[in-house]
Amino acid sequence: MAQQNSLQEDTNKQLIKEGFEKWANGKGSFFDLLAEDAHWTISGSSFLSKTYTSKKQLLDEVINPLNDRLSQKIIPTVREIFADSNTVIAIWDGKAIALDGKPYNVSYSWFMKMQQGKIIKVTAFLDTLDLEEIFKRVKVANK
Repeated sequence: MAQQNSLQEDTNKQLIKEGFEKWANGKGSFFDLLAEDAHWTISGSSFLSKTYTSKKQLLDEVINPLNDRLSQKIIPTVREIFADSNTVIAIWDGKAIALDGKPYNVSYSWFMKMQQGKIIKVTAFLDTLDLEEIFKRVKVANK
């Protein structure tokens, strides 16, 4: 059983690592790893802090609107990836430039529960004040 757990941990960790590498190299979206019915919780007390109950909801309400406010999309730099059974923790830094020319630099810690090669549950820790601030500061035409 321990060997099976170790193999599962290695597989899950590798999937997450590859997801970040593809994202950093502009060859895919990390969010392709999400199950359609994944639950994603953004910690904190901003208006964006809540649990999103599907991949579509997260993309529609957070990810795509954030990307719409960026002239240079977020480039992730992973500091650490840890795995324990079906849970993978990624600690990473994201750097981007907003449409108004100001930097958007935020550090993240994502706790991801995996099942059959997909992410089914995430708790994301970040400075939600920075996230909320870019939504309020940068207006997007026709949105």
